[in-house]
Amino acid sequence: MEFREKKHRLPQELYKGTISVAFTLCLGEDSEKGFNLNEPEIVKAFTGFLTLASEKEKCIIPVYCFMPNHQHLIITGTANNSNLWESVVNYKQKTGYRFSKNRPEMRWQKDFYDHIIRTDGSVAVQVKYILDNPVRKGLVPTWQEYPFKGSIGCRLEDILIGIV
Repeated sequence: MEFREKKHRLPQELYKGTISVAFTLCLGEDSEKGFNLNEPEIVKAFTGFLTLASEKEKCIIPVYCFMPNHQHLIITGTANNSNLWESVVNYKQKTGYRFSKNRPEMRWQKDFYDHIIRTDGSVAVQVKYILDNPVRKGLVPTWQEYPFKGSIGCRLEDILIGIV
């Protein structure tokens, strides 16, 4: 019997326009250290790739958070022709190439987890949930102290009004 990988559950058309999608990108199981909190230069480089990928597809990133073995991010389209799927795929390709050249022991898992955020109010709640991940994992006492988080094209403070 031939094993076939399950196709992604949502059609790519649903990732277009002025919507918000939460993504979780996981490192492969054989990735030894993951994102090492003592190596901020990889996070800085990856944030640059994320900025380019989001700008190309007319998106903003209300939040991103690098955890030791995965990354959370929310991508929001800012135009009718924004393509969130292309943004995340482009980002994974660029960073995957960087892994292969500089950290060959690290790699992304092939796919990713995602869900479409239904209402604007839910974006702020999910941003806060993502920011609290390092606290829940015991990495820092408060999310504000965690260095590997941020937003692109907007301000975290503006998104979190009334939530924090």
